[in-house]
Amino acid sequence: MKKKPVKISPKDPVYAIGVVSKLLHMPEWTLRSLEKEGLVRPKRANKKIRFYSMEDIKKIEHIQYLMDEKGVNVHGIRVIYEMKQTFWK
Repeated sequence: MKKKPVKISPKDPVYAIGVVSKLLHMPEWTLRSLEKEGLVRPKRANKKIRFYSMEDIKKIEHIQYLMDEKGVNVHGIRVIYEMKQTFWK
């Protein structure tokens, strides 16, 4: 019997915080801070372990770009994303 390939949706939370940290060259504490600020919301397993989706990773990459390349602070990023949700649905 031929096995079907596994398909992972961009919304599936499959990446642990350590993996995301390595992929994005970003310290885990920064990822935790972004969550604390409400900019990303990784899924939780056992209320402790964070799992990020590819959509989360893309969003964090965008946040990283805004911070590093454009000099936008956390408050500004929050405003940008609130505007995006309001005006660009």
